[in-house]
Amino acid sequence: MVVRAGLTAERVTMAGAELADDVGLDRVTMSQVARRLGVKDASLYTHVRSLEDLRGRIALLAADEKTIRIAEATAGRAGKDALIAFANAWREYAHRHPGRYMATQTPIRIDPELAAEAPGPRRAVELTYGMLRGYGLTEPDLTDAVRLLRSTFHGFVALEAAGGFAHERSPQQSWSRSLDALHTLLEHWPPSREGDS
Repeated sequence: MVVRAGLTAERVTMAGAELADDVGLDRVTMSQVARRLGVKDASLYTHVRSLEDLRGRIALLAADEKTIRIAEATAGRAGKDALIAFANAWREYAHRHPGRYMATQTPIRIDPELAAEAPGPRRAVELTYGMLRGYGLTEPDLTDAVRLLRSTFHGFVALEAAGGFAHERSPQQSWSRSLDALHTLLEHWPPSREGDS
């Protein structure tokens, strides 16, 4: 294997992210990343502190990538068009980068300094809340709607990735109808009941 010069934290993170897509996030090891980069294991620790640190960096990279794709897809759109573009960008990223995607959905301890500098997670929140404000939602309904969307999108793509949709009706048909249903629900969001907490 050819040794790659100019090793950096970013290159180690990208190698880890590519490996996660190939074999699954939970199967990434420092030794495998070192082999992929053509270096000895010890060389990695100059750039990342541990496997947990690497996983946190992969999560931040993935959050940034996914958010950029969603922002590009939803630019200039509102209402149902924005919802569909948002959802499709989310699902497409999960399909193309399954290991990285799982890093965004898995509780990982992330270095607070790295997290503070990373725009992806913060921008993701802004995009999601911004889209939902287009439906006229305000707090606490906004937070409830954000959680509903995340649960729906992640639940669907996780079941799809695990081969959980064996019925003859295609997952794409169900996905499209689910987005229709979400749009209808968001347009007719039920009022909060007194005493909800």
